[in-house]
Amino acid sequence: MTQWIGWLRQRGEGPCALVSVLATEGSAPRGAGTRMLVSAEGQQGTIGGGQLEYRAVEQARAMLDLAPGTWRVQDYPLGPLLGQCCGGRVRLLIEHLDPEGLDWLHDAQVGRMLETSLCEERVTRRIHDRETATRQSARGERPGAGTRIIEPVGERPRPFYLFGAGHVGQAIARHATGLPLQLAWFDTRPELEGIDGVTVVAPEDIAHCIEEAPADAAIAILTHDHPLDYHLTLTALGRVPVAFVGLIGSSTKIARFRSRLKADGIGDEALARLTAPIGVPGVKGKEPDVIAIAVLAQLLQLRGA
Repeated sequence: MTQWIGWLRQRGEGPCALVSVLATEGSAPRGAGTRMLVSAEGQQGTIGGGQLEYRAVEQARAMLDLAPGTWRVQDYPLGPLLGQCCGGRVRLLIEHLDPEGLDWLHDAQVGRMLETSLCEERVTRRIHDRETATRQSARGERPGAGTRIIEPVGERPRPFYLFGAGHVGQAIARHATGLPLQLAWFDTRPELEGIDGVTVVAPEDIAHCIEEAPADAAIAILTHDHPLDYHLTLTALGRVPVAFVGLIGSSTKIARFRSRLKADGIGDEALARLTAPIGVPGVKGKEPDVIAIAVLAQLLQLRGA
C-alpha cells in the first residue's frame, strides 16, 4: 500500500519519525513494508498494536530529540520481550525524518521501485524503474550503514467495478475505503448523481464500462433492475475473463439467470466464473453492511491468487 507516502506528503510542520517493518519471522501482527508515522502529538497508521507498537512509538518519540536523519534498527522478539502471544520476531527501522531528504516523493508511483539506503548519519531514498527487490531477515546481524533495501513502492490496487448505488452498493463503497481496491462505481439513475464517487451512465451505455475493464478487475453486479443485472452479467461473462464476476440475488434469480445465460451462448467454463450469490459463504444476514463486508472479504481473497 502507498498510504504512508500520502502521509509524508501531507505531514505537518513539526518533526516526525517513520517506523518501518523491515522483516518478520513466525507469527507477527503486520508484514514487511508496513509503516507508521509518529509525531509528538499522535501517529498515523499501525504496525499491529499491543506492546510492540507501544515500544516503537516510545522509541520514535525519543528520536525526535535527536538530529533529523538519525536512525536505528531494533529487533523485537514478541514473546519473551513484549509478552505478546504471537511468538514471532519483528525487525524495525525507526528514523527521525529529514525534511530535506524527501525529494523522492515526487517520483513515487505504484509500479516503481523504492531504494532505501542506510548511511552513517541519515537514511536516503530514491526511485527506480527496474530493480530487483531485496529480502531482509528478522534474525542475525542487524543491517548497518551501507545497507540497501529495494522494495515496490506499493501494491497495485485491484480495479473494482461496482454496478449499483443502492443501499448495498453504498455500504460496499463505504467499507472499501483503505482497502487495496480502486473503485469505479456506476449506476443508471440520474437522481444518484450526487453521491460521491458514483458515475451515472445511460442504460444503453453501461455495458461498455465492463468491456473496458482490465483483466485483473473485479466486477460486482447489484443494480436495482433485474434486466440490467442480466445484461451486465451476460456482458461480463462474454468478454475476455476478468479476475472476478459477482452477482447479488436470491437462489431463484440466480437459477433463472444461469438458464438464460446458457441459452444465450455462455458455455459451462464461462458460467463457472460467475460467483452467485456474491459474498463469503456462511456469513448470515441481509443487512447492507453485513453483505458489504462479506463481498469485500471475498475480494480480498483474490490477493495472491
